[in-house]
Amino acid sequence: MLKSSKEFSKLFGRNKEALGKALEGYIYARWPTLNIYHMRKLANNLVPDPNLILRYPTDPIPPEIDEMAEMITQRVSLSLLSMETSTFHAKVLRLEEAKAILSIDQDISLTNLEKVVPYKIARDIILKNPDNIAVFECPCRLSKENPCEPLDVCLAIGDPFAQFALEHKVNKARKISQDEATAIIKAADDRGHVHNAWFRDALGDRFYCICNCCKCCCAPMKAHSNHVPMIAPSGYVADINEECNGCSACVSYCQFEAISIVDDHALVNLEKCMGCGVCESKCANEAITLKRDPNRCEPLDIRIIMEHFKSSNG
Repeated sequence: MLKSSKEFSKLFGRNKEALGKALEGYIYARWPTLNIYHMRKLANNLVPDPNLILRYPTDPIPPEIDEMAEMITQRVSLSLLSMETSTFHAKVLRLEEAKAILSIDQDISLTNLEKVVPYKIARDIILKNPDNIAVFECPCRLSKENPCEPLDVCLAIGDPFAQFALEHKVNKARKISQDEATAIIKAADDRGHVHNAWFRDALGDRFYCICNCCKCCCAPMKAHSNHVPMIAPSGYVADINEECNGCSACVSYCQFEAISIVDDHALVNLEKCMGCGVCESKCANEAITLKRDPNRCEPLDIRIIMEHFKSSNG
């Protein structure tokens, strides 16, 4: 057994339920594209997309692994319909918040983050060796024809996840520095893509990676657009002032289709806005700012959260 697999197994207990969860997590972490393929296939059976052409993973996969991945996907899909039961979900990050996570220089253990990650299950941030980062090809992009590029936009952060991806060569994983990871998310931001911090119960009930997502390729973002509560907002909403000239650049870039032009002025649909900040960075007139929405969950600003934990613990 590889060292990273041994470390991965330590995330779980020794009873039958824990071992089952460890197996589920191993299959997901080892063959993420297979899992996303089955998720897309199941979703497409329920809500057909005539433009979607699925791609099965090109790596050889044992038939028994394929069968288990399909069974796991069916089980997980039922949990996704409620934030109370969801076992696989994301939190939207603004660019600066994503950068802050990638610059952590110490092990951290932050728990009971329900005000930040508003799901009952899988909401901890526990990082060991956070400077160990692996970038790998996006399973969502690999699972469909003609995906957005580049493909290597997913970042496994800290151990055992980064080392697991590297040792198992998951989706062409390669080790990168914190500066290189920051450059990847900045380039994704320039393209107008959304930074999401992902959490999963089968990966230790915790945060494990940052993905840079687009509405055309990301399977969970597709699910979100179909009212499946897989993605939590950043805690901010876009606010548009009188400097707006109705150029519609924000409309083209918004991954959540939350902005429209009415009478030569951009209007934000607050129900759809997830506070990602893409529109703010793309507005040439600087007419858009993000403002804190007190009615939404708190931002995942690791700097503020760590300070809060320090002060709470003396």
